[in-house]
Amino acid sequence: MGMVRWGVVGPGEIAAGFAEAMRWVPDGEIVAVASRSAERAAAFGDRFAVARRYGDYSALAADPEVDVVYVATPASRHEQDTLALLEAGKHVLCEKPFALDAGQARRMAEAARRRGLFLMEAMWSRFLPAYRTLTEVLADGRIGTPLLVEADFGMRWPVQPEHRLFDPRRGGGALLDLGVYPVQLCSLVLGPVEHVVADGLIGETGVDEQVAAVLRHGGGRLGVVKTAIRTVMTCTARIAGTDGSIDLPAFMHCPEALTVTTRTGGTEQIDASYEGNGLRFEIAEVHRCLAEGLTESPVMPINETIAIAAALDAIRAQVLLHDARSAPPSGTRTLTP
Repeated sequence: MGMVRWGVVGPGEIAAGFAEAMRWVPDGEIVAVASRSAERAAAFGDRFAVARRYGDYSALAADPEVDVVYVATPASRHEQDTLALLEAGKHVLCEKPFALDAGQARRMAEAARRRGLFLMEAMWSRFLPAYRTLTEVLADGRIGTPLLVEADFGMRWPVQPEHRLFDPRRGGGALLDLGVYPVQLCSLVLGPVEHVVADGLIGETGVDEQVAAVLRHGGGRLGVVKTAIRTVMTCTARIAGTDGSIDLPAFMHCPEALTVTTRTGGTEQIDASYEGNGLRFEIAEVHRCLAEGLTESPVMPINETIAIAAALDAIRAQVLLHDARSAPPSGTRTLTP
């Protein structure tokens, strides 16, 4: 394709990281940015030398000089913005969480497939050297058959009702923002989720602040995940197999090393460090797919994105059902001292 021309929709913090990462990708450039605030679009353009700045998304969608668009708006807008861009004939890389639920994700996928356009969730972890190495270690059978994934990702933020993390209207809460990382790891290692048992706490602003879930995958394999925005967690992961284990240090969604322990070969630490901003690797994957005429990435396929969204739906439904502020569900027993 030669130089891939990018547009950016939603010039917030993550979009700034994306622009920094673009500097490490020789065959791509950001040529346009759009925001509902003309001032924000101009500030982003000044910071990253983006010539064309738009005060609405439809203007960028109509720009014939844009090949592919990075959607970095709040999760509550992902479906709306992605569908509009696909309708305008643009390829799309949509930030995680891809959608608020599996229904939205399916509609986005159907629109892309109908028009023959590229669409991918920006699950940057999948493209990092550590995750590429992880898949190679698993494929080589070094730990045998993986049976259990344990992963958590949680931090403590002060309650800020105006912040997106604490705003249910913008897809706030721990599960969609942070919990998606442990869940996608379980999906990567163990395959689709077949059943969910989950519980959690809903905070004063109406979003999930702490969540724990057990995921059952095919063959009776299990994923144990935890996430929070009001509790500090280890932010690590461990994959246990029949012949060994793999440890991902903090932060488990972007580690720079892996530790592989086998029953016969001892312990090996594998370096997976890299230079520059880690978002560069997902950008390179988009470029590779476009150059090869692919409309989906085999590393982060759309059907898996939809399946992960469905698993998040199931977790969230149980958390809401078991909201600690409401009465215990019928048939359960409350333990007392």
